[in-house]
Amino acid sequence: MISDIFPRVNRFKIAIGLTLIPMMLGGWGSVWGQEKSLKPGINKSFQNPDVDAFIRRFEIESREVYHNRDAIVNAMDLSPGMDAADIGAGTGFFSLLMAEKTGPEGTIFAVDIAQKFLDHIDRSSSQAGLKNIKTVLGKERSVNLPHESIDLAYICDTYHHFEYPFSMLESIHNALRPGGRLVIVDFERVKGISETWVLGHVRVGKGTVTDEVKDSGFELVKEDPFMEEQYFLVFRKR
Repeated sequence: MISDIFPRVNRFKIAIGLTLIPMMLGGWGSVWGQEKSLKPGINKSFQNPDVDAFIRRFEIESREVYHNRDAIVNAMDLSPGMDAADIGAGTGFFSLLMAEKTGPEGTIFAVDIAQKFLDHIDRSSSQAGLKNIKTVLGKERSVNLPHESIDLAYICDTYHHFEYPFSMLESIHNALRPGGRLVIVDFERVKGISETWVLGHVRVGKGTVTDEVKDSGFELVKEDPFMEEQYFLVFRKR
């Protein structure tokens, strides 16, 4: 939350003044550029990933998001001609499904910090005959997309991998067109209920994620509880 970054300043005053900060400091980046990593080393395994190993790990029916992949894509309400981003695309199976929904008139930006994943997505989309997928090498603080270039941003099992969540959210906010939507799917994190590995690996639960996203210029418009271990949230750019 904003108060986590500026602990000595009243959070309410910061929220009121957020619209003035970009004008005074030349953009949000001047503020979030001071953000410290909230979980150093969380993305070490993605620096040089074994793509085949991750395919076996990610694309398996026992994984809740893969089992529910069609339901998730349908819940995004994608339509032909839309431009969307799959942020933290990994092996790209969601990118391909999203590309089928938006059709050749739209563009799906598959964003990841690992070039090996992007190379795999390029091959997969070519084999599938999908020409509307563009791979983008993201950065630790930015999705690296042009200003107001997308209608929807999708983040699946990736938000908890953001070392610099406010910087990333600012870059997503910048990439979304007015009224654009942000969809987040991640793990429920509830002490006494969630598995031990979730409690140790996932930084925060749904409530804190919602607060952080709201603090970054979004409003929550929908929650669709069709999964048991994971949540599906839809935000709209303010």
